[in-house]
Amino acid sequence: MTKPENMMTWKDLEIGSIVTEPGNASQYQTGAWRSQRPIHDFTKCIKCGLCYLFCPEGCIGQNAEGYFEADLFYCKGCGICARECWTRAIKMVEEEE
Repeated sequence: MTKPENMMTWKDLEIGSIVTEPGNASQYQTGAWRSQRPIHDFTKCIKCGLCYLFCPEGCIGQNAEGYFEADLFYCKGCGICARECWTRAIKMVEEEE
């Protein structure tokens, strides 16, 4: 992912600068930061939604079949969803380049 031409780097900013408009977090691919990602096993999932409730990024949603899964564009790979899934339907794996 490359930086847009008109975007400043952190070195260009003055202390106390307001960088962008509020509510713009959905524009940033925070998933590019992770070193691990969740893998969902829908054969074990009971659609309880605990992963959804505990996700600090709010990047887990329901798919068309009603199963919960992470949007990897935003998922930072913290692993909280896997720790909270008592059926072990989510496991964390190393991110691949």
